[in-house]
Amino acid sequence: MDIQNVLRYIVQQDELHARWLNTLSFMENAGARKISQCEHPTEVSIIQLKHAAEEHRHAYYLKKQIGKLGTAICSTYEDKYLIAPVYTKQYLHQLDIKSCRYLKETFNLSGAALKHAAYLFVTYAIEVRADELYPIYQHTLDTMKSKVMVKSIILEEEGHLEEMIDQLAQFSPQWEQYANNVQAIERALHTEWISAIASQLN
Repeated sequence: MDIQNVLRYIVQQDELHARWLNTLSFMENAGARKISQCEHPTEVSIIQLKHAAEEHRHAYYLKKQIGKLGTAICSTYEDKYLIAPVYTKQYLHQLDIKSCRYLKETFNLSGAALKHAAYLFVTYAIEVRADELYPIYQHTLDTMKSKVMVKSIILEEEGHLEEMIDQLAQFSPQWEQYANNVQAIERALHTEWISAIASQLN
């Protein structure tokens, strides 16, 4: 089952849709927390602060959207309120670990320098994914005439992607070849995540 069919199935059922929104909210929140964990104690750029703040706001916004479905479930991020909770919780964590390992070996980095490189490349990979996922989700919402909307998130994620590209270009002139390798890690994890969701739905 591909992502379009998965979303079409989810959006048709309010309780399942609420858990999907909660799952996305969890991932946005986890992303915001990871951005904050990558911060240098003193050398924190305004862009990094903006990203963390906006990811937190996306998590809040997605939680608020659940109310449009007329259901009071999903008050927390407990497993019972998520879809494919094990894969959902491992996704960003595994991406971070595997990307750090790759960047450490490639650039011989450690400490704050490794955290900064991980922030750049992992955030880029996630923004590329968000740029693909959210428009498909919004198209499904429009098609199904849902009250839920994610258009504001789409606009902000596009802005994030441009900002990450600017920062990566400053990090390395050959940033694209390294980013492609991190994206390959992300693609494999994303495929596992969607497969786990599809299996749960079946």
